[in-house]
Amino acid sequence: MNFPAVAIVILNYNGRNFLEQFLPSVFASTYPNKRIIIADNASTDDSIDYLKNNFPSAELIMLDKNYGFAGGYNEALKKVASDYYVLLNSDVEVTPGWIEDMIDLMASNKNIAACQPKVRSYHNKKYFEYAGACGGWIDTLGYAFARGRIFDVCEEDTGQYNTNEKVFWATGAALCIRATCFHEMDGFDAYFFAHMEEIDLCWRLQRTGYAIYCCASSTVYHVGGGTLARTNSRKTYLNFRNNLIMLFKNLPFSEAVWKMPLRILLDWVFAFKSLLQKDATSFKAVLQAHAGVIKWMVAGSVYQKLPSKKIKEISGVYNASLIWAYFIKKKKHFSEIMKEDR
Repeated sequence: MNFPAVAIVILNYNGRNFLEQFLPSVFASTYPNKRIIIADNASTDDSIDYLKNNFPSAELIMLDKNYGFAGGYNEALKKVASDYYVLLNSDVEVTPGWIEDMIDLMASNKNIAACQPKVRSYHNKKYFEYAGACGGWIDTLGYAFARGRIFDVCEEDTGQYNTNEKVFWATGAALCIRATCFHEMDGFDAYFFAHMEEIDLCWRLQRTGYAIYCCASSTVYHVGGGTLARTNSRKTYLNFRNNLIMLFKNLPFSEAVWKMPLRILLDWVFAFKSLLQKDATSFKAVLQAHAGVIKWMVAGSVYQKLPSKKIKEISGVYNASLIWAYFIKKKKHFSEIMKEDR
């Protein structure tokens, strides 16, 4: 039987404790034709010494500085030849056969550029985890959510999403992607540094005609917030900034001309609501994020010119407002929201 080459690449930055806790499960993966590679973002802890002493068969890529998630993987994967890459967070516990079903799915359809497994919470294993759940979606205004996770509400996994489905984005916490597709897209947008780079990459892939899937028969368990907690002001800044830049890059002009002002307005609603709730750090983070977008625009950042597609022409899009469905109509679960979109 033919087993395509799979490189499991874990980006590490001062994550010695996660490596100690979760690398054993990665080495226990049953897929036969795999390499396990640790790409280190210039860690200052004892991660490298620990790996050399305890996992000598792990390959090491030493980066000269902290490039962030996006830039770190871009730099590391220039040095890795493989049929498939599996980009895996260091705070993920995998199950023995988690790779096989994803490779089988992608091998069955050459148009599938990337997929993800089902992502459950490590701390509450019956429930989906925030970062990807059972496959990422997006609404018409660019708000990301997932099968099994709307904003901060994560559903219990009772098998309700046990089918392999096309999605808009696959989580960067456990992303299986064809190596040729990653490089065809010039990898992640390194300007993002961290957060939403996988959504941007999947959007660009779909604009080019590829499909993104969730392989629901594969399961991993994610700690989440291993680098930055969801309430961290730095994460708020990166999420707001990168989301707007992603929309600028990928929306056709006919949509961007009215959606961007509306999104900016909604950001300001969030900012002033935070201020009223005495959360000045979130207010400041949104201001800084918008300043970051202006800086990006003024700098004349170059990005790929790809075929223009209306967002409703892409798989995994909710053609309405997630904000309205969640906050006004009180729809908390993915299945509830999708009933109104069909």
